Amino acid sequence: MLYQSITARQAAERLKNGEKFRFIDVREPQEYAVARIEEAELLPLTRFNEWIATLDPKEEIVVVCHHGIRSANVCMYLVRSGFEKVYNLDGGIDSWSKEVDENIARY
Repeated sequence: MLYQSITARQAAERLKNGEKFRFIDVREPQEYAVARIEEAELLPLTRFNEWIATLDPKEEIVVVCHHGIRSANVCMYLVRSGFEKVYNLDGGIDSWSKEVDENIARY
């Protein structure tokens, strides 16, 4: 089974509609300080081993990073570990800045 992709617009629409999912930002704190999506929780990839056990394999999870590469790797790991509802934010926060909220800094 593979993870799925979700566009920035699709994720924003789901948030706007009040849909529940865990929105995880796997970038590092210095990146998060520059640009962030308010609804996303920061769980840095470098601390993955510390937070992976806090995730529920039954919950829906959307993972974001800068351009979608690190988040794709996290998604692959989650799917291989038995998670079923895993989405990679296509294009990362960079796409979010271009398509959803131009006030979020691009870097």
